[in-house]
Amino acid sequence: MSDSSNSSQLKQEQNRIFSIDVFRGFTMFMLVSGVSRIFGEMDAVNIGPVSGFFQQQFSHVPWEGLRAWDLIQPFFMFIVGVSMPFSFSRRWERGDSWKQTFKHVLTRSFFLLVIGWAISSSATTSNFNNVMAQLSVTYLIAFLIMRYQIKWQLVVSFALIIVSDLLYRYWQVDGFNQPFVAGHNFGSWTDMMLTGSSDHGNWVPFNAIPTSAHTIWGVLAGTILMKNWAPRKKILALLIPGIIGIIVGYAMHPFIPIIKHICTSSFIIVSGGWSLIGMAVSFWLIDILNFRKIPMFFAVFGMNPLFIYLMAGYFKRFFGSLINPFLFRIFGWTNESTIAIISTIIVAGMLWYVCYFLYKKKIFIRL
Repeated sequence: MSDSSNSSQLKQEQNRIFSIDVFRGFTMFMLVSGVSRIFGEMDAVNIGPVSGFFQQQFSHVPWEGLRAWDLIQPFFMFIVGVSMPFSFSRRWERGDSWKQTFKHVLTRSFFLLVIGWAISSSATTSNFNNVMAQLSVTYLIAFLIMRYQIKWQLVVSFALIIVSDLLYRYWQVDGFNQPFVAGHNFGSWTDMMLTGSSDHGNWVPFNAIPTSAHTIWGVLAGTILMKNWAPRKKILALLIPGIIGIIVGYAMHPFIPIIKHICTSSFIIVSGGWSLIGMAVSFWLIDILNFRKIPMFFAVFGMNPLFIYLMAGYFKRFFGSLINPFLFRIFGWTNESTIAIISTIIVAGMLWYVCYFLYKKKIFIRL
């Protein structure tokens, strides 16, 4: 097949599943744009009930429970899985062997781990509680089983969840044998063994094991979207398990608390349910109803996810240094929180334009 035919086929496929780019882009936008700061800058004393609700939802729950902001990382792990059947099927169709793709996956996982460790660590401390470092594990696990039958992929995903739960409950180490107590659980012990410290805000690197289920379920969702099914059947195949996941996850909460910091089984299941529902709704709105103008704003962020994740901090600091002198003089009559909100919105827009520029120039930076 010629390059032009491949390009045409790829374009048609991307048009058919534009919701994947939008879902990925929305997740990246929430992850790197800094929009959560807008609500964080609001005065907690004078804030109204609606703004107060959003301020709470745009921050992590301190320990037990679930807020909207706690879903961003599961969404990220999930959408990576959704893309995998599409990308690897193209490689296999053009003649790449499984061994070649496995080598590619190993190389990519290695660099994700190194990059994740590097951007989270300092000169004297190590930290593997980064999305990239955890993705290096979930991506590899999901790839190794993605050619097996759906039932076996489900078995592996739930086995990872169950084994993790059992380790938290029954791994006996002095000071680390309280499964759902911050800083005194199996995950904190693994953090101590791996990095020499468990002082990472109660986030633990072992989360990569249970949250591999998110990437595996993403692979299954991508497989469904690739099938030659009627749109309604695809939506129901995503929506029904998603609803079941939410019901089951919340029902588990009295017995196994929903804790994102250590990715308890109830958290994995309920957030996986929300991920499936989010994908189903995105597919329905964007690919079925053809609602694309506003979603395109987010899709631009999804075109260069690795680049924008790594560079967002540098860009935001640089853009902030450019515009803040003007904002403080123009809006000096108001308070610093208002200026910070205005600055955040403008910088997010400038960050979007960087992504849009790369998209228009057809520059896509990937491992």
